Amino acid sequence: MPRDDIGTCESCSQTFSYRLIHNGFNDSAFAYCDRCGCSASLSGWYKAIPPAAHFRAHGPVTPDTEVLLQGCRCGGRFCATASPRCPHCNHELSAESATSYIEANAQGTAKGWKWQRSWQGLYSIVVDGRAVSDVWLN
Repeated sequence: MPRDDIGTCESCSQTFSYRLIHNGFNDSAFAYCDRCGCSASLSGWYKAIPPAAHFRAHGPVTPDTEVLLQGCRCGGRFCATASPRCPHCNHELSAESATSYIEANAQGTAKGWKWQRSWQGLYSIVVDGRAVSDVWLN
């Protein structure tokens, strides 16, 4: 089971739990809610992926995919360009600022691993357990 680590919001200085997801290891794509920052994980193994999605795993969803996703329970939309947000102040988290806590918490840092410094790469993040899976429109 993946472990949760602790990050700090650069805006309000509150701490939160988070978990990094390597979307290459689980053949998934991801998007964040544009309003609350909830993470949506989309499995490449899901049997009912709409053909119009032109689904590609291992990174953020494409605009073709995001229009075929359900809305977030907060009323926002899961978007390719949205960012995760602080669960306390709702400020967009900076991937650059997150480098300090992500690399400090990552076991691989001692062996040379470096954070991608972007929310658009191979890794995604689940903040404070706020995540949904395979939220395709019916």
